[in-house]
Amino acid sequence: MLQTTKMFFRASLLRSAGIILAASLSILSVLPAHAEDTSQAGDSAQILQAFNRQHRDAEHAKSITDKDKGRIMFLLGVVLVTLVLITGGLGIAMGLYGKPVFVAHMVFAGLSITLAIVHAIVGLVWFYPF
Repeated sequence: MLQTTKMFFRASLLRSAGIILAASLSILSVLPAHAEDTSQAGDSAQILQAFNRQHRDAEHAKSITDKDKGRIMFLLGVVLVTLVLITGGLGIAMGLYGKPVFVAHMVFAGLSITLAIVHAIVGLVWFYPF
């Protein structure tokens, strides 16, 4: 019985090795594919130029003028100053008069910090290179 098991194991091992060898040889025998060279180089250059021109026109249509950027920054600044004043008022009301407005004070403080970070990032991205 032991000899039969060894013989069966050798046969299955040789069969597996044969299958792996056949698969690897079939993969290695694949021929590479080559693209055909076209003689229309001038046409492809014109097509690329048309795409580039179309891309520039689309980007120019999406761009924001400096005046609009200034208005957006001004509105962000107005809202930021308003939030800071509200936060300060709630802090004074809580500290001096003992009003229970801690949660509102913390919410407005979080909004103020978030808007301050947004204001700084937008200012750097839009106006840093001058």
